[in-house]
Amino acid sequence: MTEQMVSPMTAAELLAMPHNGYRYELVQGELRQMAPAGRQHGRIAANFIGSLIAFVKEHNLGEVHSSETGFIIDTAPDTVRAPDVSFVARERAEATAEDRGFFPGAPDLAVEVISPNDQYSEVKEKVSDWLRAGTQMVVVIDPYQRTATVYRAPDDICVLTEGEVLDGGDVVPGWKMPLADVF
Repeated sequence: MTEQMVSPMTAAELLAMPHNGYRYELVQGELRQMAPAGRQHGRIAANFIGSLIAFVKEHNLGEVHSSETGFIIDTAPDTVRAPDVSFVARERAEATAEDRGFFPGAPDLAVEVISPNDQYSEVKEKVSDWLRAGTQMVVVIDPYQRTATVYRAPDDICVLTEGEVLDGGDVVPGWKMPLADVF
């Protein structure tokens, strides 16, 4: 018996899929289903996005996106990732035609909130994908350890504890948020 080859899914096919209550990402053409987030995850992401969006709007720095926004970070085969919170600098957002599709490229900031069903290897893979695609800052929020791990490069990693302040650095200049406010 011969195995039938399945062609990789494309970003266009992912975008055309009917909404069924799940979120999906596309990793090298492979569709990955993600369960809806739980209450704690949603609250933490909302706390983060609330602070970030208010600052970004006040200073006209760019666009803040929620977890429903997909970013095409690789093609042939396609990879579309959707962080829990993201930021795209104004210059990059304005240089990209507004459209109903996924954002073509990586966000400048990607935030991932660890969920109970996340595996460490999957989170590590996402961080690696973001950095490889050009994301300047990846923040991984761990609600169980009450920490935030900030990645600016594979070898530039900083772990913040609940008593410290998260700083947007040169990615979101001037934005700061006490980590305790995230939780």
